[in-house]
Amino acid sequence: MDELTRAEKIIGKFFESDKLWDLAAVMIKLAVMVLAGLIVLKITLKITRKALDRSSLDVVLYTFIINAIKTVAVIILITMCLGLLGVQMSTIIAVIGAAGAAIALALKDSLANIAGGVMIIVTKPFNRDDYIDIGNVSGKVKDIDLFITTLMTYDNKTITVPNGLVNTSILINHSKEDIRRVDCKFNIGYSSDIVLAKQLMKDICDRSDMVLEDPEPVIGVSDHGESAVIMDLLAWCHTDDYWTLKYFLEEEVKHVFDENNIAIPYPQMDIHIEKKDDK
Repeated sequence: MDELTRAEKIIGKFFESDKLWDLAAVMIKLAVMVLAGLIVLKITLKITRKALDRSSLDVVLYTFIINAIKTVAVIILITMCLGLLGVQMSTIIAVIGAAGAAIALALKDSLANIAGGVMIIVTKPFNRDDYIDIGNVSGKVKDIDLFITTLMTYDNKTITVPNGLVNTSILINHSKEDIRRVDCKFNIGYSSDIVLAKQLMKDICDRSDMVLEDPEPVIGVSDHGESAVIMDLLAWCHTDDYWTLKYFLEEEVKHVFDENNIAIPYPQMDIHIEKKDDK
């Protein structure tokens, strides 16, 4: 009974003191600050979204910017609320700095991938559906996000490449330009008619709608091999027609050479035997 009386006295003194009103004032200020912060954040996000809608930024970067603004706003709002509650700003900054350093150290690879993703989205070395080579992998770009780039190979395999690796590797984009050159090499026998072979290859190019007239195809002897004369056929086409034209030229030249007795030799070796008289 004495303990209950003592508790009642403490509660009574608390309500009679100014602490209750101070606490109420702090809570009201805290509520106003949170409400004002959320309103400012909402207005900021609305303005940012309108600006991004008018820009040509990739949707991935669009999402990243919105999330980054939200994260920074929440950190600032929490810091201001803690300051209102009497926590020293120097303490808050020290805690945030230490936490940031620990997180950065633990997630250094992920942060490198995020930085690589931002660089890819900003510089745009490739887009979706481009066919690219990254290091020793190749494929059509299926998706790009902040952490990984996803490729789809022609035989329907999915390859995921960390953006940090993409950003630091030599990258070849086969789809960046509108036109590409198809390079073909054909071996003909040393006894075959080179002029006829060149004319036959030129006729094939003239018959194909895929071969562009400008730049003109280049046809000529590129090397003298051990068992064959090596001829180049360099024809330009639209990028989308590259593989179709490549297969067409390889097959059609073989048929035309066979019809016109242009030999396509295989590696061979001539052996000469000298006879010596026995003494």
